[in-house]
Amino acid sequence: MAGAPEKFRRINATPAYRLVAEAIEHRILSGVMRPGEPIGTEAELVKQFGVNRSTVREGIRLLEHEGLIRRQPNRRLQVGLPFYARLATRSTRALVLHQATFRELYEAAMALQLATIEGACERATRPMIAALEANVRRTAQVLDDPAAVARLDTEFHRLIGKASGNRVLQLAREPSDLLVFPTTEMVLRKVKVGAARLLEAHRRMLDAIRRRDVEAARLWARRHINDWRKGFERAGKDLDQPIDRIYLQSVGEGEAGGG
Repeated sequence: MAGAPEKFRRINATPAYRLVAEAIEHRILSGVMRPGEPIGTEAELVKQFGVNRSTVREGIRLLEHEGLIRRQPNRRLQVGLPFYARLATRSTRALVLHQATFRELYEAAMALQLATIEGACERATRPMIAALEANVRRTAQVLDDPAAVARLDTEFHRLIGKASGNRVLQLAREPSDLLVFPTTEMVLRKVKVGAARLLEAHRRMLDAIRRRDVEAARLWARRHINDWRKGFERAGKDLDQPIDRIYLQSVGEGEAGGG
């Protein structure tokens, strides 16, 4: 006689060290504990959580890896700032695994670029404008190197995000920016006029930021992002294809070349 069909899934208990990490992480991300504030020692956490020392140590190791906890010279623990580059990389992997398309990337890049450049026009400081100017000068010197231009393009947009003074927008850009880079490099290799058009757009956007001209900044930001999309199509790519192959190929080439 066949057994009765299963109605319930097997229960997988969460390891204690993960519960420790999640409890601390929740207090940090909810703002109860702020960067720089003390958390205590491993011994103190053992007493508070009622678990053994190895459990606390494993939980702390997870949070140290993400930058949420830092260990002081006296071995006491304090709240740190998370390594946003690592978090962005994890989010980028999620975009790849969910087979995000170039069209989706383009739409997100357009929305974020318009928002950040508006903020940059309003709040860019002299040092930030100087950093953008230096970026444009370096770009003009490497127009024959698609990889270098693509890296400087990523830096240019990151600087605009920083100049906007909006940290939420700045951090929101990071996961998609890691995917913009390989597609930009691919476009620059395939489209001969791509680098010159990119440089011209950067100069126009920088000029608009200097003059606090929001309309001109939005106009050139929109043209710049649209140029990127058109270049992608001119390179023979389908807007609705998943971007994973371009991203993974770029990562593989970077590792093969020593990163």
